[in-house]
Amino acid sequence: MSNKIAIALQAHPTPRTTFASDNSAGAHPLIMDALLKANSHHALAYGSDDLTAMAQDNFKKLFGQQAEAFLVFGGSGANVMALATMLQAGECVVCSDKAHIALDETGAPERALGAKLLMLPTTDGKIKPAQLEALNALVGVQHHAQPGVLSITQPTELGVLYTAAEIKELCDTAHRMDMRVHLDGARIANATAALGGDAAALRSFTSDVGVDVVCFGGTKAGLMFGEAVIYLKPTLAKRAKYVRKQVNQLPSKMRFVAAQFNALLHDDLWIELAQHANAMSARLYHATKNISGVAFDAAPEVNSMFPSLPAATIEPLADWCKFWEWDATRAQVRWMTAWDTTEADVDSFAAGIQAALATTQS
Repeated sequence: MSNKIAIALQAHPTPRTTFASDNSAGAHPLIMDALLKANSHHALAYGSDDLTAMAQDNFKKLFGQQAEAFLVFGGSGANVMALATMLQAGECVVCSDKAHIALDETGAPERALGAKLLMLPTTDGKIKPAQLEALNALVGVQHHAQPGVLSITQPTELGVLYTAAEIKELCDTAHRMDMRVHLDGARIANATAALGGDAAALRSFTSDVGVDVVCFGGTKAGLMFGEAVIYLKPTLAKRAKYVRKQVNQLPSKMRFVAAQFNALLHDDLWIELAQHANAMSARLYHATKNISGVAFDAAPEVNSMFPSLPAATIEPLADWCKFWEWDATRAQVRWMTAWDTTEADVDSFAAGIQAALATTQS
């Protein structure tokens, strides 16, 4: 069967891009231009430069004047830094059992923080307020790590969005329990694009509803490298500059991270690129949802989708144009679009899927 599918795919040109991850995309040309300009002069190190000051001001414009932004190298490091400044001794981090910090960071939070991750069962990565309230049974019991930080992901690792109202209810519940709220926003641009497409939409599910600290993703949004940890509750940022250094996330030539964010945030480029990625995901969904053998649980909300395929087609299709298997027990895969995915890429990929699955019907 695999050989038959491979032969069928030979008649179809391989898409220019993969559908493995938005991490596979390169940096946007305007980001590259910003890096080149930042490279044309000397500047003081460790954030004592004009470009970093500009980036910090740009994040204040996005989130409000209370926001304090700290630039870092990568997403896992951003999460570790944020959680390290939010946790107190004897506390644990409450998160979904689908959370990136729990499944895909090689135990970095536990090793770096020495803190337990308390994973709550979810179907789509979304935690419910009642699950938090049930943890009141642990509060005050000296034999149990105390719930200290709630970590949520927007959008979730399964591409599902929390509404602003849902995040507000979670924040209200967590704060009543004396917990702080961390939002992992590795794809926060895609969430913002889907929920309104402007700074007001961003604030509607972050600063307006009680989120305390946001990790703002840059790499998946079009940067070469770099993320930002945004403190919306300034008291939590008191020791952030020391913790950033301690967890190896202080760039000496910080201007190169800052320059990229300044370009990304200028004229809402970050939203424009995310809107495009989301639109390409929707295009792929509509191009494949009626192909016999392709099964979706739901239409994509952002730039990722998780269809199930006939098991025999997955390997030859992924060899032809790379994507990742997600859940082998369901023959479920992940297709992800990026800022540079084109309509031609989508149409070519859909045609290959059609050809591959047609061989299973013959």
